[in-house]
Amino acid sequence: MIAAPVRSFALLGLFACLAVVGSSAAGAAGLKPVTGQLKVKVGIADQKASVFEDQRLRGLNLGYARRSVAWDVLRFPGPAADLDAWIAGARSMGAEVLVTFARSSGNKGRKPPTPTAYLKAFRGFRARYPAVKAYAAWNEANHCGTGTCKKPELVAKYFNAIRRNCSGCKVVAADLLDQPNMVSWARRFRRAARYEPKYWGLHGYIDANRFQTTRTSRLLHAVKGEVWLTEVGGLVARRNGSTIKLRQGKAHAASATRYIFDRLARLSRRVTRIYLYHWRSSERDDSWDSAFIGADDVERPALGVLKRVLRQIRK
Repeated sequence: MIAAPVRSFALLGLFACLAVVGSSAAGAAGLKPVTGQLKVKVGIADQKASVFEDQRLRGLNLGYARRSVAWDVLRFPGPAADLDAWIAGARSMGAEVLVTFARSSGNKGRKPPTPTAYLKAFRGFRARYPAVKAYAAWNEANHCGTGTCKKPELVAKYFNAIRRNCSGCKVVAADLLDQPNMVSWARRFRRAARYEPKYWGLHGYIDANRFQTTRTSRLLHAVKGEVWLTEVGGLVARRNGSTIKLRQGKAHAASATRYIFDRLARLSRRVTRIYLYHWRSSERDDSWDSAFIGADDVERPALGVLKRVLRQIRK
């Protein structure tokens, strides 16, 4: 079942692959909020349908919501019902839904599907959710734990399957992790797709939490389309056993949220969407926590930063 804990598995693999890069000495502590109009669309990325019942989230009037789902989710009644509730919740909030496909929750989940199996599943998905008009071909496609880090040509076939069978849809080439193979993976994908993607997804946790722009800049330089930060957020706590050093804490998460909007969002006009992961922590000992609301239901400082940003965008 694709649920919030999947984030911990993906990040564990990411941090195991990455070399330690030192944090900026100044961090975000000396930054003053950037003034001037900010043109970026803001959404929430959270796996739980229950978050859409929270009036604090609904009160933000976010226009976008993103979720990762197993490519064959409709084979499993429980996860399919959960996804029904999630999509209904997002739409009740008036949010445009972005769905990213990921490895199966079945016994052979780490083996990616054949293009034929993927297309069949996608057509079934479209029939069930005709109102969904935004998709990403594969989640964290350059991460070796998903089975596709050495197969950009396969993901290019997934991308083309969606593109050719979803008239009027926005199709993100793939959601990429900001790890060392990101640019080489994207280049191979572009050659294989034989079509220039209009949208790319990036999970930008490293840049955001180290107060750097390096990896985001590299992707912008390597591709031509829009770049959506389909998962990003300030780290409150990480309990996944990684030895890679990242700052964390509620105050740090607020500073990282500031950095996302005051620096990363302004790198290029091609950074057009930001999906913040995530709204609410599930438990006090979550393996990954970058939430705006704690498991104790208390708002965190990062939420105040987000509210400031939204006021600025809507001026």
